[in-house]
Amino acid sequence: MAATTVPERTCVGCRRPAPKGELLRVARGLDGGVTVDPTGHAPGRGAYLHRDAGCVQMAFRRGGLAGALRTPLGSAEAASLRRDIEEELQA
Repeated sequence: MAATTVPERTCVGCRRPAPKGELLRVARGLDGGVTVDPTGHAPGRGAYLHRDAGCVQMAFRRGGLAGALRTPLGSAEAASLRRDIEEELQA
């Protein structure tokens, strides 16, 4: 029997790999809008973050989130997205 492999993704904050299920996905949708994707299956380009406030802070400070999503994040959009991510971390 073949062993089942667990998909891994890299956190855009700390750059450490982790199983996909342990990370929070942020997606740039087909319309260009950036949202938190709690299901991990929304269409569009995705970026992954550990469910940790330190990784979220590093992702915004270093620009890793915008780079991974290949879209610039304006200050208002970044603030709104950060709020949404922090709300998801609280849940």
